[in-house]
Amino acid sequence: MAFLALGINHKTASVEVRERVAFTPEQTVEALRQLEQATHSREAAILSTCNRSELYLELEPSLADAVLAWLAQYHRVPLEDLRASIYLHQDEAAVRHMMRVAAGLDSMVLGEPQILGQLKSAYAVAREAGTVGPLLGRLFQATFNTAKAVRTDTAIGENPVSVAFAAVSLAKQIFSDLSRSQALLIGAGETITLVARHLHEQGVRRIVVANRTLERASHLAEEFGAHTVLLADIPDELVNSDIVISSTASQLPILGKGAVERALKQRRHKPIFMVDIAVPRDIEPEVSELEDVYLYTVDDLHEVVAENLKSRQGAAQAAEKLVLAGVDDFMQRLRERAAVDVVRAYRQQGEQIRDDELARAQRQLANGADPQEALAALARSLTNKLMHAPSVQLKKLSAEGRVDALTLAQELFALDEGLDKT
Repeated sequence: MAFLALGINHKTASVEVRERVAFTPEQTVEALRQLEQATHSREAAILSTCNRSELYLELEPSLADAVLAWLAQYHRVPLEDLRASIYLHQDEAAVRHMMRVAAGLDSMVLGEPQILGQLKSAYAVAREAGTVGPLLGRLFQATFNTAKAVRTDTAIGENPVSVAFAAVSLAKQIFSDLSRSQALLIGAGETITLVARHLHEQGVRRIVVANRTLERASHLAEEFGAHTVLLADIPDELVNSDIVISSTASQLPILGKGAVERALKQRRHKPIFMVDIAVPRDIEPEVSELEDVYLYTVDDLHEVVAENLKSRQGAAQAAEKLVLAGVDDFMQRLRERAAVDVVRAYRQQGEQIRDDELARAQRQLANGADPQEALAALARSLTNKLMHAPSVQLKKLSAEGRVDALTLAQELFALDEGLDKT
């Protein structure tokens, strides 16, 4: 096996460098074909996310510089800029790296689940490009199986470790079925975008995004099928909102106790779950005094995140053991398959000798030879020819002082029990 994993990630390169070597989905198929042609790699795949760009190749380690040169040329990035940020893993270390990536052990957020889906997409694109063969095909499948085992057998992905995810997870504790809930999101920044994504994945029935301008909120609406309103419309939307999550840059509270109180009366005191992620706060603290309101602040969420991160770090130790087991299993299978070609060639050689000797014996019988003599001749000739090449090679190796070869031959032909130990 000659397998390489070469790339940069959030640990080795700034976002300014990472974005310069990122591959868009539209680029990847053609990029793979160019990569394979430029480096003469036998197989190739590209993983590109906001936090990493990695190339997986069946290629001799001595050609790693050619891969790096291609990456620099393709993205028009100075080679030295990349050389300072790049990492390279070979063979078994590359397999381990790929499995750790899939399991979320190499992610910015430990155990995050999105990376596995991104790796599956990378595999699908490489298949579309025709750059996946036997090695990468088996490796991707082994990687997916290992990542699945990590998700199933450890708690690494069970607890939220981002504020946005923590907010949605708390909502699930209050509303067991979020598909029946309506959410009001106040703001349209990065955190609210993440919240919207998590809510959308949970199947929330209706998402409303309130913002100072509709233009910014419209991007969220397009991506997640949400509705947009201005901040002034919040009191009207509050009546139908089971979940309210706010994160703006406002210096003054956007939502006061009076507005929430009026909404509760119209809702007949049906509970509202609220999360104020903003600093300074968007929701007046007095809102927490109202019955039927569950109000959490960003500090509450940070406590949840910190506790959950601690539990994930414990689970990561178990995950690392599963990854090592996955690597060992894959490497063992690979070594077993490496013997297949040798066994096949040896069997074909033996079958050819058998067929030749059988044909000779049949001719002798057809010419009137004694059957017993013909069978004895067949047995002698077959034994001699099957043993000839191994015998010659063993004598040669023994003359060269290759005692290891003799020991291996004893094991290979299971001769230990039959040898005279005296």
